[in-house]
Amino acid sequence: MPAIYVDTLSVPRLSNPELYGRGFRKAHKVFDSVSTLEGEGFPVRRPFPTARLSQADPFLLLDQMGAVDYGPGEAKGTPWHPHRGFETVTYIMDGVMEHRDSIGGGGVITNGDTQWMTAGAGILHIETPPEWLVVKGGLFHGVQLWVNLPAHQKMTAPKYQDIHSSDLGIVSSYDGGGLIRVIAGELGGHKGPGMTQTPIIYAHVTVAPGARVAIDWPDDHNAMVYALAGSGSISEERVAVGEGQLGVFERGGAISFTADVTQPAYASAGWEVLLLGGVPISEPVARYGPFVMNTRDELVKAYEDFQSGRMGHIPAEKIPHRGAADEDPIN
Repeated sequence: MPAIYVDTLSVPRLSNPELYGRGFRKAHKVFDSVSTLEGEGFPVRRPFPTARLSQADPFLLLDQMGAVDYGPGEAKGTPWHPHRGFETVTYIMDGVMEHRDSIGGGGVITNGDTQWMTAGAGILHIETPPEWLVVKGGLFHGVQLWVNLPAHQKMTAPKYQDIHSSDLGIVSSYDGGGLIRVIAGELGGHKGPGMTQTPIIYAHVTVAPGARVAIDWPDDHNAMVYALAGSGSISEERVAVGEGQLGVFERGGAISFTADVTQPAYASAGWEVLLLGGVPISEPVARYGPFVMNTRDELVKAYEDFQSGRMGHIPAEKIPHRGAADEDPIN
């Protein structure tokens, strides 16, 4: 995971919430991921939505892509597909992904970069490994997060934010035991570069083996920790959260999480976790594959708009062999 490693002595430190009498949130539940295949067949771990956790308002989906070490000819991406009504946030820790869309956008996401796409009223896009990665193979590891949009913003014009690894807000826990890369939101006055439509916090944290991270947290935000690699625990009760599990906190004050002393060899730097939370939108959610609206009628309209081309058309010179806009977007 080369997504920015620096000496925690060289970056600003967060304050210790215990100095201000902040109580700590208890652990609510721990949820297992389900393993499935996405796109053209690349493996993902998905803590939500699942049968046990349909969403984590304002978040709709979290997929951990890999880590997988592709052999020659094995790397896979997605076909062209539409989105409407939410945002996709793609964070790549290892490897490379290329993306293109129906409005002329495109680019490359690699080692620590984030692509933040506000689908809004609708867009077609494709995400693929570059040709050299398909030919040679190599390590790939990333995360895609879907963030819901409130009703009054679902039909906003599509737009992108390209966030480079060097743009991230880098801080450490108060004692230097955790390195925190802030992608969006604010921790202790340190802001991430992601511009959000609803208040959220999204960060990647490396917790040194045996270290505890304590962070002040907004009272109106829910809070979750997802284990990318390694193992640890959340809350002062030390509720275990292993690799591929999502630990959810109760409402309350500050949060804490602790890395196990012994970590696997591939997580020698420490427990790798995603830290996320936000203010719940608390609106009805109607979803059908790549469309997330508030009502069934809005979903029907989204599908009709997609079928009629009102979400855009694939540029003729960019049609790959692996998909087409007239395919069912759900399959």
